[in-house]
Amino acid sequence: MTDQSAAPTAEPPHPEQEIEEAFDRLVSEGSERLDRPFLPLLSTGLLGGIDIGTGVLAYLLVLDATDSHLLAGLAFSIGFVALLLARSELFTENFLVPVTAVVAREGSVVSLLRLWGVTLLANLAGGWVITWLVIGGLPDLKATAIEAGTHYADLPIGWQSFWLAALAGVVITLMTRMQHSTESIGVRIVPAILFGALLAGGQLFHSVLDSLLMFAAIHAGSDFGYGEWLPRLGWSALGNLVGGLVLVTALRLLRVPHRVAEAQREAS
Repeated sequence: MTDQSAAPTAEPPHPEQEIEEAFDRLVSEGSERLDRPFLPLLSTGLLGGIDIGTGVLAYLLVLDATDSHLLAGLAFSIGFVALLLARSELFTENFLVPVTAVVAREGSVVSLLRLWGVTLLANLAGGWVITWLVIGGLPDLKATAIEAGTHYADLPIGWQSFWLAALAGVVITLMTRMQHSTESIGVRIVPAILFGALLAGGQLFHSVLDSLLMFAAIHAGSDFGYGEWLPRLGWSALGNLVGGLVLVTALRLLRVPHRVAEAQREAS
């Protein structure tokens, strides 16, 4: 009779090993994103805007029914779940993954700027269309959409809004990092829900989400227009970059300097 108690048990992976494996996944996926042809890149960005637009629809429906930004933020997280399961992309999701590939010399800065620019513009275009459909199909949401969008249109361009934008960059990039720590889709959904709710419920200053809320308000007949939206897009995108790149991506890479150096040597 075999002694089952003597059978060897698998040792759980060491935390440092898990971090290194996550780094390798980031480099691999990041290089694929940077090398993506234009049309797939454009369509992925458009779908990302549409996915976030579904989250905006849920946000407005729940905000209209409850007048609670926290509950509306929780409802908005359906947009991040859609991003994850549909494998579309959001501009601010491209801070950690492709930047890690560039640092590992698996991609160029020019390719990174191309990825950022096309994804952001495509997100906004897809989001503009879906918010137009939301207001046209559900006119009862006009007052709520105007209230939600006006909050960001009235947000002064200054240090407070910049800090809110930096926090939004931190939240999204940390969500991306947590999702890439595992290959389980079920586990990845958890940070999508939690951080999506934090982003929208906390009314942080996110370049794409807040643009879509302002688009919805403009479609609904708000007192502000694209002249108020455009500078806030630039300011929020800058804050998102600072928060995502400096406070999360750079510090995460400092945890695996030896793997970064190895990857750079291999790419040379």
